[in-house]
Amino acid sequence: MAPKISVEEFQAFIEDEIPLVPLFGIRTVAMGRGTATMRMHFNETLIRPGGTVAGPALMGLADVTLYAVVLGLIGRKELAVTTNLVINFLRKPGPADVIAEGKILKLGKRLAVGECSLYSIGEEDLVAHVTGTYSIPPE
Repeated sequence: MAPKISVEEFQAFIEDEIPLVPLFGIRTVAMGRGTATMRMHFNETLIRPGGTVAGPALMGLADVTLYAVVLGLIGRKELAVTTNLVINFLRKPGPADVIAEGKILKLGKRLAVGECSLYSIGEEDLVAHVTGTYSIPPE
């Protein structure tokens, strides 16, 4: 089943409304009903000491991915907001693009819970695992 917002619509929306998206180089790869894949293109400004992609950039990528998961189910509702985000950093991502794969765990009337897996391009092992909850605005 098709998502309630297209890849192109979602990408245009986040570029216009979330200033960190263009700074971090986040692109929408795919969206479904309750799934999304995003890509954060590597650039030197994302690196922290030790040669790894900075944690705040990884958290931003995961948050935007979970936003795509939720909006793919409920449509464009700008006021669907993050109420909780938990990230477990599992391994050091090198200087490469990062892929985020998100999916819905539970969609209720007021809350949506999802999870997101982050991978460095070309690597099989997870960089980070994220769970998040979004508040869904009333109709």
